[in-house]
Amino acid sequence: MFDFLQGYDLLGAFWVTVQLTLLSAAGSLVWGTLLAGMRVGPVPLMRGFGTAYVNIVRNIPLTVIILFTSLGLNQTLGVSLGAQAFDSINFRLAVLGLIAYTSAFVCEAIRSGINTVPVGQAEAARALGLSFTQVLTLVVLPQAFRSVVGPLANVLIALTKNTTVAAAIGVAEAALLMKKMIENEAQLLLISAVFAFGFVCLTLPTGLILGWVGKKVAVKR
Repeated sequence: MFDFLQGYDLLGAFWVTVQLTLLSAAGSLVWGTLLAGMRVGPVPLMRGFGTAYVNIVRNIPLTVIILFTSLGLNQTLGVSLGAQAFDSINFRLAVLGLIAYTSAFVCEAIRSGINTVPVGQAEAARALGLSFTQVLTLVVLPQAFRSVVGPLANVLIALTKNTTVAAAIGVAEAALLMKKMIENEAQLLLISAVFAFGFVCLTLPTGLILGWVGKKVAVKR
């Protein structure tokens, strides 16, 4: 029944998907946190940049961003991110595009968590002589992260599914292999079911585990 899977590296394709997800998630968390800090910061220029970035990037289709990294950055400007092989270049460019896109949603999730922290705590910290950066990193963000584990889990699940867009620039992840198999095999329903099951295996445990973590670390008010 599943003889059509022979000759295809199904696990390898999903491993590329996992790598795209993990690397993009790490980068998005860092850049998204910085953007959230900008959006709540005291410097008008930084607040304006953070607001403009989030509002613009969130309203650009991910496919456009991924294609820009390949056609604009690589083919036009010669950006290769230190890679030499074609596959490595496209993989790194896909990670860059996913980070640029996903960080906007991470930023808004973290900013919503920052808004849940009582203003009095930040004022008390400033009264003790702490700078804005110290207040944000030592007082506000630790509580904000605990309150947004659930929303960040949703962003991670969306990111896992969004990695399929990387197929547009030739990254050998699950969606590209699925396209190839559909073109070569006469098993459309079975192929679709196999890949759907694969993504369920990636996303369902993520949601359950992070949902449990969110309940355990939630700030009791």
